Formats: sequence, structure tokens, C-alpha cells
Amino acid sequence: MTKQIDDWALATLALRVGHDRTPEGEHSEPIFATSSFVFKSAAEAAARFGGDEPGNIYSRFTNPTVQAFEQRLAAMEGGDSCVATASGMSAILAVCMGLLQTGDHIVSSRSIFGTTHVLFNTYLTKFGIETSYVDLTDLAGWEEAIRPETKLLFLETPSNPLTEIADISAIAELAHSRGCLLVVDNCFCTPVLQQPLALGADIVVHSATKYIDGQGRCVGGAVVGDAKLVGEEVFGVLRSTGPTMSPFNAWTFLKGLETLSLRMHKHSENAAQLANWLQNEPLIETVHYPGLVSHPQHQLMLKQQHASGGILSFVVEGGQEAAWKFIDATRMLSITANLGDAKTTITHPATTTHGRLSPEEKAMSGISDGLIRVAVGLEDAADIQADLQRGLDSLVE
Repeated sequence: MTKQIDDWALATLALRVGHDRTPEGEHSEPIFATSSFVFKSAAEAAARFGGDEPGNIYSRFTNPTVQAFEQRLAAMEGGDSCVATASGMSAILAVCMGLLQTGDHIVSSRSIFGTTHVLFNTYLTKFGIETSYVDLTDLAGWEEAIRPETKLLFLETPSNPLTEIADISAIAELAHSRGCLLVVDNCFCTPVLQQPLALGADIVVHSATKYIDGQGRCVGGAVVGDAKLVGEEVFGVLRSTGPTMSPFNAWTFLKGLETLSLRMHKHSENAAQLANWLQNEPLIETVHYPGLVSHPQHQLMLKQQHASGGILSFVVEGGQEAAWKFIDATRMLSITANLGDAKTTITHPATTTHGRLSPEEKAMSGISDGLIRVAVGLEDAADIQADLQRGLDSLVE
């Protein structure tokens, strides 16, 4: 019996969904580099604009290449609809603008991307939307923070950069019992390692810039969920405000999805090897990696994820001075705050990704001056280890 698309495995979905071949018979998805589309008649144009007939109208919100990416990622995440955006941050903003209004309240995990903190604290407050923060793993804290006006719970799991793991199913159950939506940033895992919608989340957001691309080439984001919340409400924000993904970037992300499964498992394999080595190094105070048995949520990770992921962080003795010395001593690793690249990257979160947080906010989020984050790439693990060893050696010189 021939398998239907609903029965395809994720790796097959990542290669086959979303591409309707043109009369040219192309094998690879084309880039539709056009701002507008031509109609057969005035009546057809009116029907398209009026929503009475499906089809392309204007590339701000309908483009075949972008739609191919949206359909493919939606299939991989198990969602009905996907809205592709210009960046990961615009994906989060589109969710907030589409689903919230003045007087609403967000409960967010404290351990989120630094710029998401800024979005919530600086910009959403201008429109009368407040945010309360809780520890990612404290279910009682989540429950206590919910108010009558709470509409949305937001979290990243694993967290950046401490790799804490949230119990998505438990938080989803809590959210729904109180009439709230759960939004999960699935950037670190991608649908290859974790599928939040299947665990009860309502919406998944991505920075496609990271692992979905996989080679640090393009900036983009995505929102995945059901046909109403995402397909209508979030899509309406995109259509009217225009944080649009370009066709070229969508094509790049389509190519990234084709190899995503292979890459995510190799990232995880390399990171696990390095984490096990680092935890035995005397100059390392703590290693944060969910694949380690010593990780507080290791068992939850085994239940919720298919592998441990490619992000690890660790604390060196000596604070910022030692951390910077360690980072500067590496020769192969790329000193950049981006992650998800085929090339291993290394950064100092306290002065980069989380640099705009106050000292109090950093302390509450566990961002110490001696913390270093490594987004483990696809190089040979022995070569990555040798370069990290240069960092360790610099601390004893």
C-alpha cells in the first residue's frame, strides 16, 4: 500500500511537502522573485482581493516560494498553518499583535532571549500589555502568576543559554485550565528534536535564522499553529503590517529543511561528546547540557525530546575576565552570538545576547559573568575539543 502524505516520516516531509511543480518540470523548488502577480481578468482580480478565490495577490503576503516553506514547516511541526516572517523577533511580535489587546497579560519564563525581554518590557508595555516572569521549571510559579487578564504563556525550551527544560505538557494543561494559550519558542530543537504542538502547545515560533537555515546565510522567522489563531489572526498581522519573508530567504530555508534531520542529530552527537569532556575539567565550575545525567531535567528531556540538542554552556572560574580570556584564546571557533550554524560559535552571554538585561535580571536568569555559551557545529568533535582546550590552557598560563 502506498503511503499518503499524512503517513510520511518527518525526514520525508522535510523534502517533499509544499512544492507544486510548474509546467517547466523543475526538480528543485523555484524562487518566485516577483512583487506582484498578473490576473486573467478584472473579475479574477476582484475575486482574489475579495477573498472569494484563492491565489496569489502580492508578495507581501502571498508568494509561492514562501508558501512552500510555510507548508513544509507546518507539516513537520504537525500544525495546520504557518506564517513566515522577516525574523524570529517579528514572528513573536506578530503573535502578540494578532492575539493580544490593551489590558492583557503575559506570563513568560524568565529564561528567554534577551531581545524578547526588551520586546515585552519596553514595547508591549506602550500598548498596555504587561508581562510577569517566572522560573521556567517552577510549575507552581506559573500557576501563581496567572491573572484573570492573562491571555498567553510564553516560554523557550531548552532555555538560552542554561538549557533548562520546561515540561510542555504540564504547562499546556495549566494554561488551558485557566483559559490561556501556550506559545513555545522551538528554535533550539526544531521539529526534528521536539514537537510542542503534539505536547499540548497552541503555537510554535521559530527563528529560522538558526538551525532551519543551518549555515548562517539568511534571517527569517515562522509561526505555526491552527487555521484560526495562526492562519487568520497572525496572518492578518503579516498581511497588514508587512514583516515579510523574502522569496530568496524562503528558498534558502527550504533547502535547510531538507538536511535538518541529519544536522540536528549530528549537532547533538558532537555537543554530547564535548559536554561529557568539559564536566570533568577542573577549571570548569558547571556544565549546562540536558544530555548529561547530572542535568536537573535530564529525564524530562529524554521523555520530551528526541536528542539533547547542539547548545551547551559552562561557567569558568574568574568571572568575565577569565571568560573573555578563554574565548579569545580559541582559534577555530567563531566568536559570534548567532547559533545553529554548521560552524561552531562561542559567545559571552552576559555582554552579548543578554547584555541589555539589568544586573538583577541577569542574576535572576542565572547569567553569570563567567558563563560561556557554545553552539556546537558540524566540524569533527575532536577539532572543536582541541580549540576549547586552548581556552582552558589560557586560564593557567
